[in-house]
Amino acid sequence: MRTNRKAAGRTAAALLTACALALVAGCSGSGGKDSEDKADDGGGGTKAKTPPMKIAMVTHSGEGDTFWDIVQSGAEVAAAKDNVDFLYAANKEGKEQAQLIQSYIDQDVDGLVVSLAKPEAVKAVIAKATAAGIPVVTINSGAEFSKSFGALSHIGQDEAIAGEAVGEELTKRGRKKALCVIHEQGNVSLEERCAGVKKAFGGTVENLNVEGTNMPSSTSSIEAKLQSGKSTDEFDTVVTLGAPFAAASVKAKAGAGSDAEINTFDLNEDVVKQLKAKEIGFAVDQQPYLQGYLAVDELWLNKNNGNVVGGGKPVLTGPALVTEKDVPALEKFTARGTR
Repeated sequence: MRTNRKAAGRTAAALLTACALALVAGCSGSGGKDSEDKADDGGGGTKAKTPPMKIAMVTHSGEGDTFWDIVQSGAEVAAAKDNVDFLYAANKEGKEQAQLIQSYIDQDVDGLVVSLAKPEAVKAVIAKATAAGIPVVTINSGAEFSKSFGALSHIGQDEAIAGEAVGEELTKRGRKKALCVIHEQGNVSLEERCAGVKKAFGGTVENLNVEGTNMPSSTSSIEAKLQSGKSTDEFDTVVTLGAPFAAASVKAKAGAGSDAEINTFDLNEDVVKQLKAKEIGFAVDQQPYLQGYLAVDELWLNKNNGNVVGGGKPVLTGPALVTEKDVPALEKFTARGTR
């Protein structure tokens, strides 16, 4: 697993933060077999002896997006450890996200975790939350808007840096023409990824918007694009921006009779299997489990100890490039849904 050099320092800081949080949270200090057993549950431990809290998370997840299942897994483990009642809701449309956030403000939650894929749609309601004294942590997308919106901090990867890491890797692999598949129009993070690829790639990049909530349609769109490229300048690589679309691209590649290499952002059990089978060249891991875990932990720490993780600056959880060489180390984690 290779971490992009531009983000290495901040990624290391994020991992050190995670270790510090585990200590502050008062996880089991008994050692021995009991500690070994708990170490395999993804980060849980003895429940904190602090007053109960209610924390809500609102994201832009669409149906069937396994990425957000992993984020939730991390958040739920941190919540169980921190004596937190964790609530979750999602909608891919910005207007509906704002309504969900408002519903949690009305419930007087103790903290909010919000993704900023469509920042302008949720800006006003986040301002309402902070005005009501509800602390907000942003995750995953929209890092550049987090501070101005009044959030404590942002937890995720720098999407531009991640895109550039992909562009550099494609150049090293001798690729010449890339198709960058955007599965949600208007999502600022996805657009940043493709822009980063284009900036650092020695070849050319063409974007393709697909209907991300309709996988058969997405597959057909990618297949048609690969097929049409054969008559002019053929695509020799496809970059998908979410794990489920890697499988769709593998299928589209076969349907189009293409030789393009498939690469993807994000990791899950299926992607690791595809890496092992050499159906995918590499994946970009932004550690979604850590995004959910650290967000809940930060809100707990802020209430109970006045802490602000990262001093208010973005806390990076990626990117790291993963290839078939990393499969043996990752299989057990992706199988249990924590990577």
